[in-house]
Amino acid sequence: MKIFAIALILGVLFSAARAQEAEKKISRAQLPPEVEKTVARESQGATIKGFASEIEHGQKFYEASLVVNGHTKDILIDRKGNIVEVEEQVTMDSLPASVQDSIKKLAGSGTITVIESLTKTGQLVAYEAHVKHGGKRSEIQVGPNGEKLKHPE
Repeated sequence: MKIFAIALILGVLFSAARAQEAEKKISRAQLPPEVEKTVARESQGATIKGFASEIEHGQKFYEASLVVNGHTKDILIDRKGNIVEVEEQVTMDSLPASVQDSIKKLAGSGTITVIESLTKTGQLVAYEAHVKHGGKRSEIQVGPNGEKLKHPE
């Protein structure tokens, strides 16, 4: 039993350490020069909320969190300054009717709190809605035309 408890504690500690490694708040001064160039270009006219570095699939990326015209915009940038992914807050009424219908149907009786467009390498791949059911929160993703995705983006 003691061995099981020790193994469990070590597993929890290892998982916590990996989670911290996965995303870490950083300052703008810690951005590599190529990433800083992209941030300077993309943040014109925006309010910068903060920066983070994260490891995904063994690669290091940098995230800039912005507020643009009153809505959030998170930009994931690789070490070379290329924009890999953009999550940008959108309004329900700005979406195509098929997307609105799918999100509302999947949300059911839940309250939709935020909707974001998800763009990867310059192409819209999904819409993601944050839904609240009582005290529980969940996310719904649909494709650019409201279709069910084969896998989460």
